[in-house]
Amino acid sequence: MNQDTICALATANGMGAIGIIRVSGNEAFSIVQKCFKGKTLAQQPSHTIHYGYIVDRQEAGSNESEMMFNEKSLSPIAYCLQPEIIDEVMVSIFKAPKSFTTEDSVEIAFHGSPYIGKKILEILIKNGARMAKAGEFTMRAFMNGRIDLSQAESIADLIASENEASRKVAMQQLKGGISQEIAQLREQLLNFTSLIELELDFSEEDVEFADRTAMKTLLSAIHHKLSDLKESFQYGNAIKNGVEVAIIGKPNAGKSTLLNALLKEERAIVSDIAGTTRDTIEEVLHIEGTAFRFIDTAGIRDTADEIEAIGVQKAKEKIASAKILLYLFDEIDSTAEEVISFVKEFWRKDLHIILLNNKIDLNAGDLESEFLQKIKSELVPDFSHIILGISAKDNTNIEILKQELSDYVQSLKTDENNVVITNQRHYEALQKSLDAIHRVEEAIAHHIQTELLAYELRSALEHLGEISGEFTNDEVLGNIFANFCIGK
Repeated sequence: MNQDTICALATANGMGAIGIIRVSGNEAFSIVQKCFKGKTLAQQPSHTIHYGYIVDRQEAGSNESEMMFNEKSLSPIAYCLQPEIIDEVMVSIFKAPKSFTTEDSVEIAFHGSPYIGKKILEILIKNGARMAKAGEFTMRAFMNGRIDLSQAESIADLIASENEASRKVAMQQLKGGISQEIAQLREQLLNFTSLIELELDFSEEDVEFADRTAMKTLLSAIHHKLSDLKESFQYGNAIKNGVEVAIIGKPNAGKSTLLNALLKEERAIVSDIAGTTRDTIEEVLHIEGTAFRFIDTAGIRDTADEIEAIGVQKAKEKIASAKILLYLFDEIDSTAEEVISFVKEFWRKDLHIILLNNKIDLNAGDLESEFLQKIKSELVPDFSHIILGISAKDNTNIEILKQELSDYVQSLKTDENNVVITNQRHYEALQKSLDAIHRVEEAIAHHIQTELLAYELRSALEHLGEISGEFTNDEVLGNIFANFCIGK
């Protein structure tokens, strides 16, 4: 149990109707009581709210009193300076262990002036509290066993959620979705690990306590489950961090016009002059609950213009990091060979390419043209999921394009698993555990000695335990909670 008492502003910085300051620790009630004019907090039931005032009891000498003389007797009498009222407040109390941190906790709701909030914090610190570090309230909840590490991380995800999909995923993890999955896997592994460890104790007698056939069946099931969880990261990462979409094409292909059409505003400069876009322009658009980060890039071509060349290089860098590529071309200014060559140059397994035959208002959008048939025969289905005719200028089929983007994200969902991995740390731990399980399967298949089985099983257990925080270190914890806001 932590010995010091911490305090921090729990609401956002800036002016508002109400601000909240949180206090947690062994001395939370007594420290707040020193500046609270109202009921005696320690005597009140937990989870109750009390009206009163926050006051600043001014010091007056060492014993907080001054001497004055009675006018009639001239005898000295003591009086206490009147405390200064700072604000009218509502104070909520939560008695240990039934609080977020499992410690005695107080929340002070005050009128939302930044100055008042700062003043109350100064008084609390003067009375014995200290300012909380980033994420320290949540870290105490973790250290005191109130939540595990994956649930702590889901709190940060919930705070950062910007759409319904990310909120739902974070809420599921906060409720222990991934924790329950991992706990079940670890329990099953632990049973066999114990039997393997027992075999080591009786190694001289050459006995097997762990049924190898049953063990192979279990390992296969765990391998399948870990693979499902790991594969869900692609969808989870898209929900949590958004999907980067690069808009690529030759100069004057209509990239900036497409960005404006998607956003329904004039965000990018549109001109008939080739090479207008020299730098990347990025905007976020939410489509059916998913954030898509659209990036308008410079037209890709060989150029002697030094500034334009830098823009072309940036465009290629965006292609390398994007998850979806919108490649614009048209039958008037492009050849089928150019389109095919471009896609083959930049295609990679994890890149979803959508070929957009733009300017169908000019070329009538003949989907059976020789031009498109040549592209389809050369590229589909190996390199692209769809070829769509659009007119960025007239907004033709723009809504169909948006639906295609949304459908792609939905296609990343795994059918068998409702738990979604959104955290890179969890993904890496699952991969390491999966590698260890694979090595155990190989060892059993080749009748390798028990010592290796025990080592790899312990490795798998340890990596799974990293997700929930059963196995961790101070550096990992510091990195995780440093990303939290102060007051959470």
